[in-house]
Amino acid sequence: MDFNMKKLASDAGIFFTRAVQFTEEKFGQAEKTELDAHFENLLARADSTKNWTERILRQTEVLLQPNPSARVEEFLYEKLDRKVPSRVTNGELLAQYMAEAASELGPGTPYGKTLIKVSEAEKRLGAAERDFIHTASLSFLTPLRNFLEGDWKTISKERRLLQNRRLDLDACKARLKKAKAAEAKATLWNDEVDKAEQELRVAQTEFDRQAEVTRLLLEGISSTHVNHLRCLHEFVKSQTTYYAQCYRHMLDLQKQLGSSQGTIFPGTFVGTTEPASPPLSSTSPTTTAATMPVAPTGAGLAPPEETALCLEEVAPPASGTRKARVLYDYEAADSSELALLADELITVYSLPGMDPDWLIGERGNKKGKVPVTYLELLS
Repeated sequence: MDFNMKKLASDAGIFFTRAVQFTEEKFGQAEKTELDAHFENLLARADSTKNWTERILRQTEVLLQPNPSARVEEFLYEKLDRKVPSRVTNGELLAQYMAEAASELGPGTPYGKTLIKVSEAEKRLGAAERDFIHTASLSFLTPLRNFLEGDWKTISKERRLLQNRRLDLDACKARLKKAKAAEAKATLWNDEVDKAEQELRVAQTEFDRQAEVTRLLLEGISSTHVNHLRCLHEFVKSQTTYYAQCYRHMLDLQKQLGSSQGTIFPGTFVGTTEPASPPLSSTSPTTTAATMPVAPTGAGLAPPEETALCLEEVAPPASGTRKARVLYDYEAADSSELALLADELITVYSLPGMDPDWLIGERGNKKGKVPVTYLELLS
């Protein structure tokens, strides 16, 4: 017991002495051994890596789980090393409500049938979101956490040891300086100077050894960047897959609703009044179609009989023409299409057998096919 108490007292004394010495260095009242420029650069690079990794990690967690209460719950389960309970996504919950509403309001009615179709699509979207969250957590969040909770803690520990070794080294330098000054005044024996020199050599050796260990760990940050780069590619891949699945599900739903809209609302147009998604850029859809097409981009998607359609011979139906406001600029892919400018008003109508993603548009004496997703149909 006495030994432990003495050790605690000794450690407390050393800690206090180092704290005083560190404070004196800050105020320029004590000399400080400086690290070389390369070492300082490694330290700054490591600190930046840690700070930005924390920020990216936290914001990615917000992206995957916007609910702060749910994030806190998941954090507590992880700290307790317990499995996080399965939680339905917002899309799956919406799908459940829609299905229950259809059952109560009448699954055979037009509204009930549509609720069922939309609920099935929302359920698929929810499942896709769940898969994305799981994949992104494993491939991206987990490696970032492992770095912060593993490698970075090791680096921080060795840096603290290096700081202590440097403080000890400077303390020995100060004692040797005082011993030599006292020797010059003939108030100390030579063995006191020898003792101070021996302590300085030991402190210098320990400092150099710890500096090398810390330097090697800091240089390992480059490997960390390589690993995080690979994880970032995996994250982008999983996010691309997720959005592609969402697009396919919503496009299927749009076609299902479009095919039944004419039956439910006779005399109206096939298509939607709002686009499934806006263009990814101001360029022609033919440019963006390679990644995520937002609208049909050529006659190749239209039925063969429509491709051979002679626009000069097309006449609007006796009833059913409609005004539409253009949502985005659209560059015609060929002479059968009509170029569009955002916010302009055009007249549109559908013809029997046309692809439901397209309408015939007229502006003055100009006429051509236009994509439905670029239009807001007006009542």
